[in-house]
Amino acid sequence: MTTPHEPWLIAIIEAFLVVNVVMVLFAYLTWFERKAMGRMQLRYGPNRAGPFGLLQPIADLIKLIRKEAFAPSSAIGLPYIIAPIVSLFTALAAFAVIPFGPGWTLNGWHINGAVAVVPIGLLLIFALGSVGIYGFIVGGWSSESKFSILGTMRTCAQLVSYEVSLALSVLGVVILGRSLNLVEIVHRQGETLPFAAPQFVGMVIFFLAGLAETSRAPFDLPEADTELVAGYHTEYSGMRWGLFQTSEYVNLITLSGLMVTLFFSGWHGPWGLGPLWFLLKLFALLFVFVWIRTTVPRLRYDQLMKFGWKVLLPAATLNAVITALVVVWTA
Repeated sequence: MTTPHEPWLIAIIEAFLVVNVVMVLFAYLTWFERKAMGRMQLRYGPNRAGPFGLLQPIADLIKLIRKEAFAPSSAIGLPYIIAPIVSLFTALAAFAVIPFGPGWTLNGWHINGAVAVVPIGLLLIFALGSVGIYGFIVGGWSSESKFSILGTMRTCAQLVSYEVSLALSVLGVVILGRSLNLVEIVHRQGETLPFAAPQFVGMVIFFLAGLAETSRAPFDLPEADTELVAGYHTEYSGMRWGLFQTSEYVNLITLSGLMVTLFFSGWHGPWGLGPLWFLLKLFALLFVFVWIRTTVPRLRYDQLMKFGWKVLLPAATLNAVITALVVVWTA
């Protein structure tokens, strides 16, 4: 299957729109998370800024812009400043290859259903994710704080451990889809059935490893406030801290979008609603992430590492091997 090329001007406009939609989605994901957690814990959540607290993300942005951005006197200057920028850039760039629609032709102009349709889109997402980790690592190291350095060490160990399982968990999807192109994987599911059915084990592994990759509860050890104050971003404030927080939530949105693409047939659904189905599936997964944060306690660090190496990694490897054997046997 070949994807038509869109004019460069259309690609730039599409990239601008998608980045802004993702940023608005991030802003109101913070509102939704606080509101949902409040209700689950018998609280109101944000309810002062605007009706139902809907202006709370704007109030938070204004506060962060006006807040003093201090830095430790011993901080290593340039890496300390660049680290949050790298993290946010890679998070947004990773979302660029996730398809949200089949593509459209409007007045003779072709518009792709993704900012960038790449033959090896899945590999590109993992590559950008690996680069983004350096932002968290360098930010903690350059802060010259013992809490930040401990958070950085946990980040290194946790993300390296669970990234292996995350990559192995999608091998079954690649084998069934016969491509690394995310658009072709979605089309393959449209012709057969969502890969969540034949790859249920891979989906569960991907979800759990994704929780750890985004440092979400119960895998939020790099930022454990009871032990490390705030982990790798302890010494950040103002918009520098805001960039780190933005990158974490954008990574969560990107991971959820990738899971929708790989296991839940992307934009496919009845009545031909296209991108609307993608957004509905995305919101459902984001709600599950919020639900888990509210209800599941944090693991101990030794439990975190044992679960990654002794449970998820063998299960992901076994799932990939069995999928390959079944495909070869039935071919």
